[in-house]
Parts: sequence; structure tokens; C-alpha cells
Amino acid sequence: MKMSRPVVAIVGRPNVGKSTLFNALAGEKISIVKDTPGVTRDRIYADVTWLDKEFTMIDTGGIEPDSKDVILSQMREQAQIAIDTADVIIFITDVKQGLVDADSKVADMLRRSGKPVILVVNKVDNFDKYMADVYEFYNLGIGDPIPISAASRLGLGDMLDIVAEHFPEGSALEEEDDRPRIAIVGKPNVGKSSIVNRLLGANRVIVSDVAGTTRDAIDTEIVHNGKEYIFIDTAGLRRKNKIKEELERYSIIRTVTAVERADVVLMVIDATEGVTEQDAKIAGIAHERGKGVIIVVNKWDAIEKNDRTMREYERSIRQVLSYMPYAEIMYVSALTGQRLVKLYDMIDMVIESQTLRIATGVLNEIMTEAVALQQPPSDKGKRLKLYYITQVAVKPPTFVIFVNDKELMHFSYTRYLENKIREAFGFRGTSLKFFIRERKEKEQ
Repeated sequence: MKMSRPVVAIVGRPNVGKSTLFNALAGEKISIVKDTPGVTRDRIYADVTWLDKEFTMIDTGGIEPDSKDVILSQMREQAQIAIDTADVIIFITDVKQGLVDADSKVADMLRRSGKPVILVVNKVDNFDKYMADVYEFYNLGIGDPIPISAASRLGLGDMLDIVAEHFPEGSALEEEDDRPRIAIVGKPNVGKSSIVNRLLGANRVIVSDVAGTTRDAIDTEIVHNGKEYIFIDTAGLRRKNKIKEELERYSIIRTVTAVERADVVLMVIDATEGVTEQDAKIAGIAHERGKGVIIVVNKWDAIEKNDRTMREYERSIRQVLSYMPYAEIMYVSALTGQRLVKLYDMIDMVIESQTLRIATGVLNEIMTEAVALQQPPSDKGKRLKLYYITQVAVKPPTFVIFVNDKELMHFSYTRYLENKIREAFGFRGTSLKFFIRERKEKEQ
């Protein structure tokens, strides 16, 4: 089983260099794909690879206030988000500003949380000069301060080594646990909890925190037809927060951490509202992570219908979520229970698609046939040749295609092959990933 990526959150006062560190670690691998319509540009999270480890880094910060007391309350807010969602917290301070009262107060809060906190002292661009000032930060009582300079990229390796030491080991429990994990995501008030309660209703399972989960999303075990499912509900925590923007940020961070752990994502949409920009943002996370996706249109009972309603509805969903044409759509009502039980069949089917492996021989037959039906593109007399295709991974199904020249492999031709593979094997509800590799021909 593929382990979900650990989550690392960055907390610190304004101007200590949070974004500089974030950008230095995220490097070019900007998590949010630019060409995905409707997905945020502000990078709340990014994927980082360090040696053989992968983790998701979240930026808890939002607004940069000016007055001291506002700064403290904002930092507390950030620290809370980090404590709620992260496996490891990086607490960043600034050697040039020295130790500030707000730092000590937030350090107390972090220390009490029992989460691993890595104390990082930034802007140490000359170790000899500043080391004496770094030692001052021992006073925070959260362990050894690690000197770095995010701007000059000094000390980042040592910092990441220490961060990675705290990643949860794939506990034996997680390894054996092959129960399907389903995250229920969507905007506030679309009915996520009602759906879980409705699914639970008939099954009366004890709702428990499943052991081994560090996160605060409540995992609920539901048995249906003798099969166990784990539902990860992100609705549990309602924030009494005054700032709408922060709330949205918080819910996106929560979504990222829930999606990370799931096999299938139920993207709940309110039928009375239709599909919105924020829905597209949330769905974009599941798409990026290559998860199975079912779009669940809730409150379907509240819609006036004629014979065209469903078709029109589907059209508008497909339009807004155009980057995930593979997603399955279901129309349900948590209130009446309409079609909810069918969700399980759909989840089973999507998991089957996510884990389907196709033999290489069969794949190559499909490819050969596809090439014969539609000639590959050519440029300046050079034609694309496809040599070989093989599946290298599942969850999501991932393929490598070997060709003579990567440049000639247009996106549209990859899309054409993808459609052919889907026609042959279904792969409903899951994205497919393709990597194009070059194999040089021998000069004739």
C-alpha cells in the first residue's frame, strides 16, 4: 500500500521568511498546475521530495497584520491549523530580529501540542557571525535551533534531515490495512456529514477514531455487505472564524490532508447551488493527487425536474470540472436517502479502476491498433513513432510510452491514446497518468 505523504506545516511571524523557505523547498515543482482551470494560484501547499522522502508542505499563513496583538492572534491561529493538520511543524524565527515575545507565546502552544516541532532560525547567512545569536533561541524550550538561510539556501539539507526523522513510520497497522479509504470533501454546508450519518444509519457501526491516525479528521468505519470501508470526514471541525478568507484557506488545507490519505474522493456538490468555483478548487486537489473521484450531487430531491434536468446538470458540471472528464457523477439525497446505497457499488468500481493492471502485451495491441486508426503527428517531415507502452504503477494507473521524439508527442495524441485505453478497459472514475520517454533510433 502506498503510504500517504506526511504533512509539514510552516508557522512563524510575518517577514521571518516563511514564503522564501516555502519557495526554496517547493523549487520548480509548483504544486498547483497552471493549466488546470479553476484551481488557485496562491500556493497553499506544495509537494517536496527530499532524497527518498516525499511530503506535502502547507503554508499556514495568510494575512500579514501590522499591530502586535493582531500578529500574536494570527500566529496562534496558524499554529492551531498546523497542530490540527500536520505531522511535523517547522517553527521559523529570524536571527536578525532576535527572540520576540510572540515567538515565546506561540512556542508554548506548539510545545503543549505534543507534535514534533523543528525550530528553525532563518537569515543566518554567515554561520560564524551569527551563531552566538542563534543560541539565544534555546530559551524557547523546543529543542536545538537549526540555523538556515532560506534566501541563500544554506542549511536546508540539515533541516530536512531532521524534519524527515519525525515522519511517521509506516506502522504495521497501516501496512496491513487495505480497507478502502473514502474522503468526503466539498464546501461547507453541502451535506457532507448528513451523507456519512445516512450511510452509518443503516449500519450502526461504532464510530471510533481508527487507531494510528494522527490527523484530526474523524475516520468512521462502515461495514456494508460484509465489506469494511473507512470514511474520512473533513466536516467534523467547524471553525468559528471571523475571516472568510482564512476559513477558506483552512478548509483547503483540511481537504489536502484528507485527500492525501484517501483512495476515493467523494466530491459533494449542493444541487440547489450548482457547481461553483470553489468546488473546482477542491476537486482540483483530488485530480492532482490522482485519486478516484465521484461527484456526488446532494439535495437532488430539492430540484424541480423535467426530462432534461439531469442532462443539463451534467453538462454544467462537466464544463466547470472539464479537467476531470473521467469523474463519475451520482445524484443523491441525504435527506431522503435516495440512491445513497448505490454509492458503495460506485466506490467499489472506482477502486477497481484505480488498482487495475493491464498486461503489457494487451496494452501494446491496443496501441498498435490506435496508431493504425489515426496516424501519429509529424513535424517537418519527421513522424512520431511509438515503440512500446507499459503500465508501471496503480493508484492512479500510470503508463510509460517509449517514442522516437518526445517533442512530437502532442498532448492531443496522448489524450487520443488515453481514450482508446479507456474504451478497452473502462478505468471509470480514475485519472490516468502518462510519461513519455525517448528511445533513440539507430542511425541507418
